[in-house]
Amino acid sequence: MANTFVFSSESVGEGHPDKVADLISDSVLDACLAQDPTSRVACETLVKSNHVVIAGEITTKAKINYDQVVRDAVRDIGYVNDDDVFHADKIFITNLITRQSPDIAQGVDARAADGKATAEQGAGDQGLMFGYACNETPEMMPTAIMFAHRLGRELTKLRKSGVVSWLRPDAKSQVSVRYENDKPIKVENVVISTQHTPHVQHGAIREFLIENVIKRVIPAAMMDAQTSFYINPTGRFVVGGPEGDSGLTGRKIIVDTYGGWGRHGGGAFSGKDPSKVDRSAAYMCRWVAKNIVASGLAEICELQVAYAIGYPEPVSIWVDAMGTAKVPEEKISAAVRKVFSFKPAAIVKQLDLLRPIYRATTNYGHFGKDELPWEKTNQIEALRAAVK
Repeated sequence: MANTFVFSSESVGEGHPDKVADLISDSVLDACLAQDPTSRVACETLVKSNHVVIAGEITTKAKINYDQVVRDAVRDIGYVNDDDVFHADKIFITNLITRQSPDIAQGVDARAADGKATAEQGAGDQGLMFGYACNETPEMMPTAIMFAHRLGRELTKLRKSGVVSWLRPDAKSQVSVRYENDKPIKVENVVISTQHTPHVQHGAIREFLIENVIKRVIPAAMMDAQTSFYINPTGRFVVGGPEGDSGLTGRKIIVDTYGGWGRHGGGAFSGKDPSKVDRSAAYMCRWVAKNIVASGLAEICELQVAYAIGYPEPVSIWVDAMGTAKVPEEKISAAVRKVFSFKPAAIVKQLDLLRPIYRATTNYGHFGKDELPWEKTNQIEALRAAVK
């Protein structure tokens, strides 16, 4: 008898309040790195109604017009309609940014300090980070989260291209996939909720999204007559974005990673420079896991690392192929340690992270995008050689 189950993942659009906050935080980070690659940035954003609050710790030589960065980010999302309460040119902005604590800085900086074990750059915090890869999709990501992201991207493309005038920025998608014997075989249901103008009828929204978004994104072979579509299931979604709900940086960590399929250490990404291992080590783990799967050493790989603040070496590295390893797992683990360095400074160097690349990560997942450095499968031969 086949082992069967249904697994669901969600994604959210650029105009979702939490993603508005994420994009503002990553826009501040990129603005700092563009002028000063050594910037230390931890930027948090809160959005509600017509107000934006930016807070955190930033130490940089960059000269930043924070108000302009915030307004440009909101404008890029699309909150520029005359009836928007949350409008790029009308929002009030409160700036609560200070410098990084010197106590944290001495642990992160590559210099000796009283009580610090080494003079190397240390981890910006303690914590644990995970990376995951599988051979289900071309992106080596779980199926449900990739379908959910693709729906969101298509919806955004249609809105920004002006194909229909009634679409507004706030949106969410969700896809449920049936598995048999651990293989995805069918989409059971799709949920899309999108903000819209008051004049459009629910039936028109439903028909348009099914024909022009769902059927364009999800292969016909993955759906049948029993696949259910839940389109704006409350019946109306006119009030959205920060007018309808508050948003906060780092509140969509499962959307940002593996849709709940891979584990998560709990640390958010957006607004953090790569000295923060919450972000950089999670990217590192994804890079390693993806190269393991791409090399054929395993069909699935999950990697965990953990750090102590101020200390350069991880306190643990764990590789789990979940029963799919093609060589003994201890050989894969040894190869990982031989090929890759997990020291914070080495992660930054290996992935070239001191660049303004982070706005490209904010929406539709931090993983599965070919243009990002941690998605490259450029260590396949090194891993294969290391397990011999």
